[in-house]
Amino acid sequence: MNYLKKIYDWTLLKSKHPKAPWFLGLISFTESSFFPIPPDIILIPMIITKKVNAFLYAFICTVSSVLGGIFGYLIGLYLFSSVGTIIVDYYGLGDQFTIFENYYYQYGIWIILGAGFTPFPFKFVTIASGVFGLNIFLFIGFSILSRGLRFYLIAFLLRMFGEVIEKLINKYFNILTSIFFILLIGSIVLLKII
Repeated sequence: MNYLKKIYDWTLLKSKHPKAPWFLGLISFTESSFFPIPPDIILIPMIITKKVNAFLYAFICTVSSVLGGIFGYLIGLYLFSSVGTIIVDYYGLGDQFTIFENYYYQYGIWIILGAGFTPFPFKFVTIASGVFGLNIFLFIGFSILSRGLRFYLIAFLLRMFGEVIEKLINKYFNILTSIFFILLIGSIVLLKII
């Protein structure tokens, strides 16, 4: 965990860089289509470092994430047999994709809302939305809603309670990191069980 704490401290330092918002946008975009690291890991230190820009950073995350989601949707729609299967198999979810199809047709919108707001791998849902042909406008609308709620909630909480949250992060970093990874891995395992 000390290694992760050093990465967190390094991220805090780098979040002051003038190009940090571009990096945040890039991470948000790629996370929604293929990259495994969620943008929260960059977003939180950036807001802690510069609370006045909290809602700007949430906006960057939301827009970039939705654009990345559209890219993931297009991967699912046009490139699933080549690129999409590689991404899904990378996460070990290839076998569950067919089972997931039945759930998706029944609860597609709710799945987008849940995956967009939680640590669930959003890229899986963006690709699935393209593969299963969910209406692109519904996909975009519910992606904006779920991702926006997530990133703006983080921005609001950090802007209002930033000092307290920063102290909690510093004091309980190992526990919070463990909880985050349990939630992330738990959502992948849950998907494999379904």
